Amino acid sequence: MITDFNLDEFLLKYPYTLKLIEENKIDIATLSSIYEDYITHMDAYQNHGDFIANILRSQESIHTVKSRMKEPDRLIEKVIRKVADRKLKYGEEFQFTVENYKDEINDLIGIRVIHIFKEQWQEIHEYIVSTWNVIEITANVREGDNVDVFKNLDIEVRSRASGYRSVHYLVEFYPTNQRVIAEIQVRTIFEEGYGEIDHRLRYSHIEIPEILKSNLLLFNRIIGSADEMASLINTLSKEWCEKEVTYQRIIEEQRLEIERLKK
Repeated sequence: MITDFNLDEFLLKYPYTLKLIEENKIDIATLSSIYEDYITHMDAYQNHGDFIANILRSQESIHTVKSRMKEPDRLIEKVIRKVADRKLKYGEEFQFTVENYKDEINDLIGIRVIHIFKEQWQEIHEYIVSTWNVIEITANVREGDNVDVFKNLDIEVRSRASGYRSVHYLVEFYPTNQRVIAEIQVRTIFEEGYGEIDHRLRYSHIEIPEILKSNLLLFNRIIGSADEMASLINTLSKEWCEKEVTYQRIIEEQRLEIERLKK
């Protein structure tokens, strides 16, 4: 891994950031310091992410858990992009530094939790909030989705025009005397597929062409329908199994009664 920040190479990957650097008077030396500091902590962050992931794997409703660390270049891109937002929050003098970036960028450690059926989210949610100190929860939904389950739990709901669906948790813990924040993303296996395709398209194009955008939204509706169908099949399967058990019990009771009458 490259340990020194190279501005020219970075701008080739993210040319739009040059304007943001100039507008917000961002110091390149500070970006380089953040880049180098983050690289020195990446191994520790990877260990923290693996630790969280292993705990989550013990929850029986969870199908798959993935952990990842933010790429250094992507961190710098986000730092540059978020300066304007933080200036609105903290004032015009704000700048990211080596001392504050770990508190302001909360997805340095990312954990992806995938489940099969939508209704399993409730159990996973209860497991997360009872295991860690959760400092923020956000439900990303498509406009028109039923959000009652989130509102009943006082979870912030954000409607995403892209149709991206996922529930994000910011959790904090202290593996040492220094606080660590990680982001846990929870979604169904169908939402995961859509999210990966959407993500790849958005980072392949400066602006997604209209023909791709319209087909992506159509695909999103199909994904939503697939989730609903999977939940329906799961419900029907459970009901069928319950009826089978009931019928088997009735048949066994009848058999025993016939044996008793014969005697």
